[in-house]
Amino acid sequence: SCEEVGLPFSVDANFLGLHRSQPDLLDLGTHRVLSFSTTPAAHALGIKRVMDLVVGSLLLMMSLPLMGLIFITIRISDGRPAFFIQTRVGQNGRLFKFYKFRTMVINAERQIQALSQSNDVSGPVFKMKRDPRVTPVGRFLRKSSLDELPQLWNVLRGEMSLVGPRPPIPSEVARYERWQLRRLSMKPGLTCIWQVSGRSEVDFERWMRQD
Repeated sequence: SCEEVGLPFSVDANFLGLHRSQPDLLDLGTHRVLSFSTTPAAHALGIKRVMDLVVGSLLLMMSLPLMGLIFITIRISDGRPAFFIQTRVGQNGRLFKFYKFRTMVINAERQIQALSQSNDVSGPVFKMKRDPRVTPVGRFLRKSSLDELPQLWNVLRGEMSLVGPRPPIPSEVARYERWQLRRLSMKPGLTCIWQVSGRSEVDFERWMRQD
């Protein structure tokens, strides 16, 4: 009736019980449908990608001398390799190679089982405040977050963004609860709200909800 006489009208978009989703009106062929999404619109994500490319390129160029110094320091103090490369889970579950400076001893991943009783975080993630596997140089790099600089390459490749949920490893994702998978709907980031909110002081569930 409103449409017939030219009056605007509103429809309650919460009839599906959705609280975070943003509705949008789309035309699919001859059908007009309401589409719901919890991620930003495509144009907003496009702007974010441009910012990633511009800022990421500048940061990479400015940090190259520092990265070279870190590379040499790791090689002298702890041998090779200087980089740590691992498979991580990206947006929508896509796997990619994740780069960072090595901060632990060579066989660190093999020691997780022996240290499992000392895990300081609940859930599928393994983290220790005083991890014996961390090297002296690695301790400084972790505290200053300089070990994350190589991920600027992941940002330029489009696998990561400057800001977004930290990329998990596949074995962690396999143990996620259904609602925790929502963090994979965005590109993983170089930094996130968890990193600036206390890191190891934040428990796993709060970390997931922050993401």
